[in-house]
Amino acid sequence: MKKVQTVYEHIRSNNIKTLILVALFPLIFIALVFLFVWAVSPLEQAITTTISVALPTFIVCSIWMLISWAFGDSMMLNVAGAYEINNTAKEYREIFKTVENVALAAGLPTPRVYIINDSSLNAFATGRSPRDASIALTKGIINKLDKQELAGVIAHEMAHIGNRDIRLDMLLITSIGVTAFIADILFRSSIYGRSSNDERSNNSAAVLMMVWLAFTVFNAIVTPLLRMAVSRNREYAADSTGAHITRNPHALASALRKISKDSRVESMDNLKSMAAVCIANPAGSKEFISNIMATHPPVDKRIKRLQSMSI
Repeated sequence: MKKVQTVYEHIRSNNIKTLILVALFPLIFIALVFLFVWAVSPLEQAITTTISVALPTFIVCSIWMLISWAFGDSMMLNVAGAYEINNTAKEYREIFKTVENVALAAGLPTPRVYIINDSSLNAFATGRSPRDASIALTKGIINKLDKQELAGVIAHEMAHIGNRDIRLDMLLITSIGVTAFIADILFRSSIYGRSSNDERSNNSAAVLMMVWLAFTVFNAIVTPLLRMAVSRNREYAADSTGAHITRNPHALASALRKISKDSRVESMDNLKSMAAVCIANPAGSKEFISNIMATHPPVDKRIKRLQSMSI
């Protein structure tokens, strides 16, 4: 007989997987730069070049991450067309009460609540920390889920807040943007270097070209694969944590089943970076996309895991 996993085992397993995936980002980046440079230069120069490339890249990523951390949440809410509501509005009083109850059960401050004027079913959380977090819900998810299902969705988003998943996603998005920008500079520099007849200049240009190739491979292949894998693991972790908060994994499973049928949010159709933060892909389900490139695990697997959990 198959052993039923507890919520805690699911959470622990997904957190370990996420740590491993995040650690792979800098390790693979450093390895790519070293191997590509080593192909055209001596070992000692390859090591020196790798260090001189990696350190500035990590510093620039850190600076840009701080900027994203400061302004990223408001930008996400604005591009989604979300507007803030308060508990004085009679039609949303029950929603506020549910959010407050879930936050209390999660041991977190009550987040601000935003509404997206869309009849589809979706939701996301954002914020620099639990103390200034926000939850955005579409009108469709409020109107089409029952009370327990909606509590399960809100608990899922509270889990993202408590697990600091928004901060992690901002880090990954920032890293992609910075490395793509640096790759463009390196490409231009290598082309300029090759225009000279000086042998030393040509050697330097060759090294720059190999560094650019390393950045390109990292940005085009490695980063998307790792980021999507991290995103899928964080969704599993949020499902498990959300189920623990409400003590009702079956309600969240039922909500996910309904959400999967109509998750497309028109205001986020062209915002690929937003897909990972939503409870389901806001561009709608795309069956032709490979599982390894999907931002979310297959809904049937998420439901199966929730239904198998023991609280």
